[in-house]
Amino acid sequence: MSGVALAALGTACFITPAFAQDAPVSAAEPEATQVVVTGTRIRRPNLKSASPITSIDSKEVALQGAVAVDTFLNDLPMFTADANENNSNGSDGTAQVNLRDLGSNRNLVLIDGQRFLPTLGVDVNFIPSTLIERTDVLTGGASSVYGSDAISGVVNFIMRKNLNGVRMDGTYSIFNHQNDDTYLRDLSKAKGFDLPKSSVWDGAKTDINVAAGANFEDGKGNVTAYFGYRHMDAVTQGDRDVSNCALNSAGTGGSDFACGGSLQHAYGRFMPLDLDNPFAGLDYSNAKDGSKSWVPTDSTFAYNYAPSNYFQRDSDRYTAGAFAHYDFNEHAKVYGTFMFMDDHSISQVAPSAIWFYNPFTINCNNPLMSAQQAGILCAGPNAQATGSTESYVTMRMVNGAGRRNDMRHTDYRFSGGVKGEINEAFSYDASYMLSKTMARFNYQNDVNQVKAANALQAVNVNGVATCLSVINGKDPRCVPVDVFSAKGPSAEALAYLYAPTYTKTDQDLKSFNAYITGDLGHYGVTSPWSSDGVAVVLGFEHREETLDTQYDETQLVAGAVNADGKVKVSEVFSEIDVPIVQDKTWIKSFDVSLGYRKSKYETSSSKTETQKKDTETYKVEFKYAPTSDLLLRASYNQAMRAPNISELFAARGVGNSSFDDPCSHTNLSLAGAPSFEKCANTGVTRAQYDGKTITDCAAGVCTALGGGNPYLNPETAKTLTYGFVLTPKAVPGLSVSLDYFKIHVDNYIGTVSPSVTMSQCISTGDPYYCSLIVRNTDRGILTSPNLNTTGYVVATALNTGYLETTGVDISANYTLDTEYGNVNFAFVGTKLETLETEVLPGLGSFDCTGLYGPTCGQPHPEWRHNLRTTWATPWAGKAYLPTSLSVNWRYLGETKLTNNSSDPYLAGTTSIRNAKIEAYNYIDLAATFVLPYNVNLRAGINNVLDKSPPAVVDGLLYSFGNGNTYPGTYDALGRMLFVGFSAAF
Repeated sequence: MSGVALAALGTACFITPAFAQDAPVSAAEPEATQVVVTGTRIRRPNLKSASPITSIDSKEVALQGAVAVDTFLNDLPMFTADANENNSNGSDGTAQVNLRDLGSNRNLVLIDGQRFLPTLGVDVNFIPSTLIERTDVLTGGASSVYGSDAISGVVNFIMRKNLNGVRMDGTYSIFNHQNDDTYLRDLSKAKGFDLPKSSVWDGAKTDINVAAGANFEDGKGNVTAYFGYRHMDAVTQGDRDVSNCALNSAGTGGSDFACGGSLQHAYGRFMPLDLDNPFAGLDYSNAKDGSKSWVPTDSTFAYNYAPSNYFQRDSDRYTAGAFAHYDFNEHAKVYGTFMFMDDHSISQVAPSAIWFYNPFTINCNNPLMSAQQAGILCAGPNAQATGSTESYVTMRMVNGAGRRNDMRHTDYRFSGGVKGEINEAFSYDASYMLSKTMARFNYQNDVNQVKAANALQAVNVNGVATCLSVINGKDPRCVPVDVFSAKGPSAEALAYLYAPTYTKTDQDLKSFNAYITGDLGHYGVTSPWSSDGVAVVLGFEHREETLDTQYDETQLVAGAVNADGKVKVSEVFSEIDVPIVQDKTWIKSFDVSLGYRKSKYETSSSKTETQKKDTETYKVEFKYAPTSDLLLRASYNQAMRAPNISELFAARGVGNSSFDDPCSHTNLSLAGAPSFEKCANTGVTRAQYDGKTITDCAAGVCTALGGGNPYLNPETAKTLTYGFVLTPKAVPGLSVSLDYFKIHVDNYIGTVSPSVTMSQCISTGDPYYCSLIVRNTDRGILTSPNLNTTGYVVATALNTGYLETTGVDISANYTLDTEYGNVNFAFVGTKLETLETEVLPGLGSFDCTGLYGPTCGQPHPEWRHNLRTTWATPWAGKAYLPTSLSVNWRYLGETKLTNNSSDPYLAGTTSIRNAKIEAYNYIDLAATFVLPYNVNLRAGINNVLDKSPPAVVDGLLYSFGNGNTYPGTYDALGRMLFVGFSAAF
């Protein structure tokens, strides 16, 4: 193809509809072309899907200036934001997609109809956005076609593979935001915090891709190779008004905001713990002037941990690969792919600390203590007799760097196969795929709590403070840490305390898939009322997936446990499509399709015996077209999802979780505090309740115990969709589709949210929930540094109750031809009717429709839509003049706070200011141009009006909340300006 033709093709891609329902056969294709539609392996000319499919073409991606795949998908109303570049604390560096908000583990991601990475390692960063020809989103179950995980649907990326020439593509974007929120700035100013600049330009993203391909042997074969590089600049929370300080609720009923923070602060904080000490349970901090004296701790000591946290992670990604095929003849066409990614991403959060909820032993003759401090700490007879005592201690290492997780993912994917015709009726396709994900995590600048324990015990040796562990040989490298002055520890002490940790996780997926498809019409197997014959598919698939996670010695000592596991599955599957009636009065066509898959699973690990499970899935679909203008369709699936390898074998460990302890001393001092009887159900003693001795969790973050469960059973789901597609001949260029969906998942694999566990135990006293609360044996707190210490809520994987969501998808496309060019209107919207969860069978359910908050997580508006209007100007082909101008309207409906609900599953601390997030409207603009030398230029502005995201109290955020807002749902960084180019030679 000539360069001019390629340039023309590149221009044309900008003026076609952005969203299409069931991608049509191209006008350039012959009538007999066999079409493969996402959701089935049946091949027919002009095949239409019985399940709703939304196709996003490459033009829509370009008009958004998207350099990350999850970015353009999350703008679609059927998706909820998941792991992405805006997550920092707790991020694993991957990007996920979440269809219908049923979890990223319940939609299946494919490349050209094949699985592409191990289940746990699925990362859409692997896919270069500029090489995507289109993305098909099929909603509803597809397990009978593709196997486990396709409960909420399928996301299928169709790649460009037959390039004959060179294609270059680049995009640069940057955020601009006006920090002019007077209310939030005044909150920071009142605390003496540094304010963000009034106008910022940051968060730049650069994406460069080069692809080259060539046909050979008169078009029998083609090889296409590509290379890509993407870089994203980091943005910190201190660069935006909304996130400059951690927002707390203030005022009567949460009517106001206040800049809060963590009392794990930088001045040094202590709480004597020996019960015979008259000062036990009292909270002291070092005087702010640097003197070695203790004063009562109050809110003025709170540390603003927000500014140094990343709002957008720094990352570098390299991708490379090749697609090749060669047709020996119609019976043997070989094909293969190789894809590679190296993604290096860094997350950053506030500096580490000697954490408060560890009971540390301090010797009473520590030379770094003053007499006043020693007099308080060692006032009890037990300390005076033994010469040492226990205390909570904290000191934030603000003189050091922030904690950083250096995350590197190196992924490989090889696939190859052969396909062709067996005879005029049957064809076959057999392929093998091997993919490998290697994740490496280096956690830096974190205080090792074991070393801290050593450094807190020091004695005077010839006038020099020396660690006891140096004297006794336990740790000859120990350096004493001075936590008894607000001046903080020395550089030498910091160097000793910091202990980087290293974790590696390797995952492999091997898959063999073979099937035959046939048109039995060649043998006369047809309905008496149809000209097309019955089509069938018969196939076999075998997959093996392995997981191996190894922790370093530092983490093993702290309670981490290495994990490994293997999952094997063998499956047989089939499909049959029966055209029953065609070309009759009021029956243009009536088809019935069936699908079935039988699966045998075998799971094992070095720590568990082999488990075997059998599952079955099936589908029934109907398509009825009374005329060529209207297609009625319905699909029913019994889908299945087997537990993935992480849910089965992930090592158990404790980690932060956003919930609060209603029985802590601060909460017991509030009006409406729970009674002793209610707190007793959570494990609180009478002495702890009356004395209000249980310490608050830091910044509303307590501890949960998570991990795998090798005895999980598969989930089962029933999915139903029905609707219509209207393409009236009377209105050329118009297509409208409306589809109802219902997805019900039984026995779903998940965890009981700690916030639900706590609220249910407090409100109902149900023994199941209360048994999941494991308070610290000595202190009653719900914070634990590792598995060696109690103080957490159990939240491990288990089969729970049900999930159910229902709603309606609406899609419309209309192209209006005028003498001044054509105008295309592309609309896609979703009306969410229910999003219901039953945590455990028979114990009630709650509905998150129109809500957000600690139990429901991210906002779930009842209505979302996108409407893109694109004018294809009459100046196509004229250099420097716009060939298209486009405006996109994104709408997210209002959502209300779960805590204000009367539902006991949802109710919590109420808030007036955060009672509702108003509806959001975003306007995006884009334009395309043709330049000399076959260059196409695109430029645009997303969120033109620079609308700020909603500010939400930090303690109300849950499930991908960050920086006092939901950055995956709303445009957290402001307006985005982008420019891009593509050139073909």
